[in-house]
Parts: sequence; structure tokens; C-alpha cells
Amino acid sequence: MMKMKTGSSPTSVSGGGVSSGNEWEYRPGGMVVQRRTDQNSELPRVIRVRVKYASVYHEININSQSTFGELKKMLSDQVGLHHEDMKVLYKDKERDSKMFLDLCGVKDRSKLVVKEDPISQEKRLLEKRKNAAIEKASKSISDISLEVDRLAGQVSAFETVINKGGKVEEKSLVNLIEMLMNQLLRLDAIMGDGDVKLKRKMQVQRVQKYVEALDVLKVKNSTKKVEINKSVRHKPQTQFKQRDLLSFVDEEEEEEPRNSNASSSGTPGIGTNKWEMFDSASAAKSAETVKPVPPRYKWEFFD
Repeated sequence: MMKMKTGSSPTSVSGGGVSSGNEWEYRPGGMVVQRRTDQNSELPRVIRVRVKYASVYHEININSQSTFGELKKMLSDQVGLHHEDMKVLYKDKERDSKMFLDLCGVKDRSKLVVKEDPISQEKRLLEKRKNAAIEKASKSISDISLEVDRLAGQVSAFETVINKGGKVEEKSLVNLIEMLMNQLLRLDAIMGDGDVKLKRKMQVQRVQKYVEALDVLKVKNSTKKVEINKSVRHKPQTQFKQRDLLSFVDEEEEEEPRNSNASSSGTPGIGTNKWEMFDSASAAKSAETVKPVPPRYKWEFFD
């Protein structure tokens, strides 16, 4: 039985045709036909490439349809560099990270060179610092927002008390305004663009709104204080007038029974004065202890 032979590039076929390279093969009986292709030939296959970094070679097994960026990520652990700080050279040309290996002609056992890219490294560090500054600014704004929320609760409480007719100490209002102004100074010290700038502007508007509300409450509170002082000044005078009227009425009521007693007894109106009477025992004791003094005036005694 004859074995099938495949030719690399037959120069001629029966009929004077010329072959076109690897697309033809010999069949039993000397017939030249087109080579059959395997159905799985289009599937990606794994290749082994040799990568040189400094003076050390690294062998990497990678898919033939992968990109150079994926190759950099696989080399990052072995080489000790960040994948964004590398540049890969193939056939003395730098390859972009988005380019595919098979499209650039990388095959099994191909040799590549990896070098450190200082420009990319500097860009990455600058981007990292920028992201860190943005994150710090966002955190500061969130902390200030929480503090403003806490102070806003006090503003609403003072507003409720004053609107209901109550009075708040002016020192408390001044301290609250100072705390809000301190938060405003903290916001002014934050620098940023984009989302950070928008958040900062929103918080500044909130603080300004609360400060204006406290100024209005401060004016209302001061006016109520003046009204209370005026009412306190007029109140004692009315009380004194009422007391004078009451005392005058009481005196009149006391004089009426005295006049009635004097008229019923028939005595002259001498006994209008109020005399204090003492019992005999106390009088005797006082007589023993105190020497009698001759009376300077003649008193009239009544039974």
C-alpha cells in the first residue's frame, strides 16, 4: 500500500499549472490535491516565549492571541516591576500594550526584551499622588459635612425655641456662628477640581445659609430681650399701686368698726388710738424690777 506524501512546493502539475506553496499535497496514485486543514487549527494555542530583563532570561507560557499588556502583567511578579513601568521590545521595536502577540509575529520560542520605563514610572507616581490628594480632599469634605449636620440640628433647635416665643442666650448663638465660620475656613483650605470642587461648593452654600439664619435669630432674640426688660420695669410700679390701694382699703375697714364702737359707748372720740394691754402678772414683775417713775402726763383710765 502506498503511503501518502505531502510536498512542500511542487513546481508543476499535469495540465501545466503551477502550485502555490503549502496549499497542495500528494495523494496515493500521484494526484496532487489541496491540503486539508484541521478544524481546530483556528483555536488559540499556548506558546513559550523567552523574555530578557537585565541579564536574566525568563520563560513565559502565554496564549498566542494575548496582548503585550497581559504579558507585562505576567512578568510583573518575576521581574519585580509594575506592569505600567515596563516597555517590551520585539525585534528592536517597542510594542504597545494593546497590540496582540500573533499579529506582531511573536511565535513559539521567540525572544523579547523588557526594560524599565522611567517616563511611565513618573507618570504613574504623579497620577498616584493626584488620586491620593483627591481622596484626602473627599474625606475632609465628608468630615466637614458630618460636623455641619450636627451644628444644623442646634440651629433648628434654637429656631424652634425663638419662634415659639422663648429666649436663648446670646452667647450660645455667637458660639454656634463661630463654629460654622470655622467649618467655612476649613472648606476654603481644600483645593480640588471636578467632583471635589462641586462637593466643596455645596457645603459652602450650606454653611452660609445656616449663618444667615442665625443672624436673623440673633436679631429676633435681641428684640424679645428688650421687650422683656420693658415689661419688667413697668411691672413693679403696678404692683406697688395695687399694694397701696389694698393698704388704703384695709385702713378704711379698720377705722369703720372703731367709729361704730365709739358712737355706741357714748365716749368722745379720744380712744381712736390702739392700746396694748398687759396682764397683771407681767405688770407686777415689771413693777418689782423697775422703779416707779412719776407720770409726766395725766392719763385718763377707762373701766
